[in-house]
Amino acid sequence: MKKNILIIGAGISGLYLAYRLKKEGFQIKVLEANNRIGGRIYTKKTNETKVELGATWLWRYNEELLKICKELKISIFEQNMNGDALYEATKTDLPQRFKVPKNQEISYRIVGGTTTILEKMLEKLSTDELLLNQKVIKIDDSKEAIKVTTKHSEFITDIVISTIPPQLLVNSVKFSSKLDTNLIQVANNTHTWMKDSIKFALVYKTPFWKDKSLSGVAFSNVGPVAEMYDHSSFENKHFALMGFLNGNLIHESKKQRELKIEEQLFKFFGKEGKNYLSYEEKIWNKDELINFKNEKLIPPHYNNGHEIYQQEYLNDRFIIAGSETSKKYGGYMEGAIYRGNQIVAQLIHKFL
Repeated sequence: MKKNILIIGAGISGLYLAYRLKKEGFQIKVLEANNRIGGRIYTKKTNETKVELGATWLWRYNEELLKICKELKISIFEQNMNGDALYEATKTDLPQRFKVPKNQEISYRIVGGTTTILEKMLEKLSTDELLLNQKVIKIDDSKEAIKVTTKHSEFITDIVISTIPPQLLVNSVKFSSKLDTNLIQVANNTHTWMKDSIKFALVYKTPFWKDKSLSGVAFSNVGPVAEMYDHSSFENKHFALMGFLNGNLIHESKKQRELKIEEQLFKFFGKEGKNYLSYEEKIWNKDELINFKNEKLIPPHYNNGHEIYQQEYLNDRFIIAGSETSKKYGGYMEGAIYRGNQIVAQLIHKFL
């Protein structure tokens, strides 16, 4: 079990694999291209309030994710849906108040923010087992080993596991041996989780919407805000609204988007809606470490969990992981954990 395993990417997939494989006795190292961990988990602290600009919710049927939360002593809490929701049908009509049906599947959030999962797993790794600012540019393979080259270093290892989105992988990393043409074709037609999302958050001094018997939930067919939810902390000491913007706003400036949101907030809540402390946003389509930019339109979750991702490559030394490769819940945090468990079992079987 002294095999060396190098993991590309320090999102939930990469850090979970590192956490599990280290427990099993493997020698591990994680390379992350960014200057932060998390990938598509991005909990940002602003005005002492933590807001989620990436993955946010989990559900009771996310059994593998709930298991790791229990193992790491991470608490979850129910997404607040108490009070009326708002629906904006047209630009000329006033938003309509309505009750969210009680039979909806309950969403949960992580106490302390989604990044808590990553931080708890990171506690189990030593400082030399995770390296930031190490963007992988080339992978060379031989029968004896596999070499990974970044802009700053070279690493010789036994096994490489990539957790970056498949489409980004085949278009941003050079390989000394030609990759399977079917793999390249499927990867170029695999949807990347979060890439179509523009997430935003507004931090407030008080949860004024609750005084109006509103839940903070809002939907719009016409405004910049497509969906919005209460994003107050578990302790109810920090208050925010968070949601998704209309994808058509991607070509406008941040200031233009913010001004349009202010207009909609005034329509929803009156002047209190515009009295926020800070505005945050994340356009995932523009993140070069997540998304390979092209004009191809790929339906959500398309080719997630494809059979071709279940194979090993480069003399059985290269494995493709990540949420998009999971046969169950592909494109979600649950899928990242499910696929991680599959790979851990696969490597234990291979080397025991």
